[in-house]
Amino acid sequence: MPETTPAADKSARKPPGLRERMRATVKAEVVDVAHRLFTEQGFDRTTVDQIAAEVGLSRASLFRYFGTKEDIVLGRLEESGRKIAEELTARPEDEQPWEALRRAFDVLIRMNEATPEQALSYLRMLQETPSLRARHHEKQMSWQELLAPEVARRLEADPDQPEDTRANALAAAALACLDVASTAWVTCEGAVPLAVLLDRAMEALAQ
Repeated sequence: MPETTPAADKSARKPPGLRERMRATVKAEVVDVAHRLFTEQGFDRTTVDQIAAEVGLSRASLFRYFGTKEDIVLGRLEESGRKIAEELTARPEDEQPWEALRRAFDVLIRMNEATPEQALSYLRMLQETPSLRARHHEKQMSWQELLAPEVARRLEADPDQPEDTRANALAAAALACLDVASTAWVTCEGAVPLAVLLDRAMEALAQ
């Protein structure tokens, strides 16, 4: 295998160009506008045309950024999944996988606690809209794929033994606890902190 030269390494770490930055800016604006409209009017009553008009895009242009209306809602989940995975990787090496998963979720809890009313509205919309619930499940499956390799590494699992299901089981169980805690957080209207609800759920499986 050819060695990586300093020039090649620098190229690999090249920051995104102007076009990519502009695209990211437009996508972020679409998401912000859409979430405001969804909160004010409801997901089903908000049309793609309304969102496009508010942002100053044509319907066709908006669909070049997002494939469906559901993708506008769920786009943030991809970023959240990456942040959780990064947090998991950064946890101390001697931390047990289950505890590392719990602490990795703190990045999501901090995001929700920064704007609790907005977070509650977002989660409520996910739970109450059937089309979003289905797509949300798909997105969380992708979170499992992001988390499982680091869990496997901490378990010192052999990647050549696909029958070793421990890493996927732990990642899936942790995400199920997160779902249960999030549902309870919405149900109690945020009266109990999300962190407390998540601790209770994950501690129940740690017995």
